[in-house]
Amino acid sequence: MSDKLTYKSAGVDIDLANQTKSELKTILASDDPRVLNAIGAFGSLYDFSFPEYESPVLVLKTEEPGSKQILAFQYDRYESICYDMINHLINDCIVMGARPLAVQDAIICGKLEKDKVQRMISAMAQACKQQGCTLTGGEISEQPGVIPAGTYILTSSIVGIVDRKDIIDGSTIAPGDVVIGVESSGLHTNGYSLVRKLLEKDPGLAETEIEGRSFIDLVLEPHRCYYNTVRGLFGTGVIKGMAHITGGGILENLNRILKTGVDAVIDLSAYEVQPVFSAIKAAGDIADSEMLRTFNLGVGLAIVCDRENVDHVISHIKDSKVDAYVIGEIVQGSGQVIAQGDLRWPSV
Repeated sequence: MSDKLTYKSAGVDIDLANQTKSELKTILASDDPRVLNAIGAFGSLYDFSFPEYESPVLVLKTEEPGSKQILAFQYDRYESICYDMINHLINDCIVMGARPLAVQDAIICGKLEKDKVQRMISAMAQACKQQGCTLTGGEISEQPGVIPAGTYILTSSIVGIVDRKDIIDGSTIAPGDVVIGVESSGLHTNGYSLVRKLLEKDPGLAETEIEGRSFIDLVLEPHRCYYNTVRGLFGTGVIKGMAHITGGGILENLNRILKTGVDAVIDLSAYEVQPVFSAIKAAGDIADSEMLRTFNLGVGLAIVCDRENVDHVISHIKDSKVDAYVIGEIVQGSGQVIAQGDLRWPSV
């Protein structure tokens, strides 16, 4: 007589999933008065009364941390990759002048490992809390046969809010304005397919020391979140446009906020390129143009403002212990980003 099949023998342990989700209720317990129900409901209830906003506008975004996940899990950086995802997500929201409100996540895996899932959820909740928003819940999906055991795929979505009159969308950018570059914490979450190819070619690169840290530590440094750095400038009219510099580099991100009639001329010689990028360039004999298109090269956020406000904006950013400096200017044009000058590559 053949053994009877069960869902557990097919690869999905409902009891373990229920136990994991039950224990997550403590991790996700929130003191946010806008969250009206607890984890376990079919959906999260969120009070959306904002009398302080004249005309509230929602900002919605979904994000994932890309192939950096593979390296993070390989090196037991489960918390780190969650900070990557949440910080990237929030940055995409705040460049429109929005305040982040609530995040929902999804963890998709081939086999649920309770300790690892709890580590990830805890890190996501903490990353949200550090930026003044709330992880209100999400989904844990175990999919044997679709995803290999030991593999996790992360994604998350955010809701932000901004008053219509305070939206930052680049519509007022004009010739004579200045582009400020804000320091990144490293690669952030872009270029990792190329990095993994370099490590495949030369595994010893991972432990190569660069200014007292290993290469792998530097490339797994979490994505910097800029909300607490720039939110004090929101609603003041000082910032005309912001661009989160992700895949495509500054050439294919800053142009997303340029209206027809203006170009941004970027002086590459002004960049403070971080040594980890020199190491990547040397390891792969990568052309400057390819590096510029693949990585942020030390500038994770670009801010456009009037020339008269440059010193104020830079000073405000530096008060958060984050460097900022002028990297370009706005001229008449057709909505393009034009790179001039040569990148200065630090020695490693």
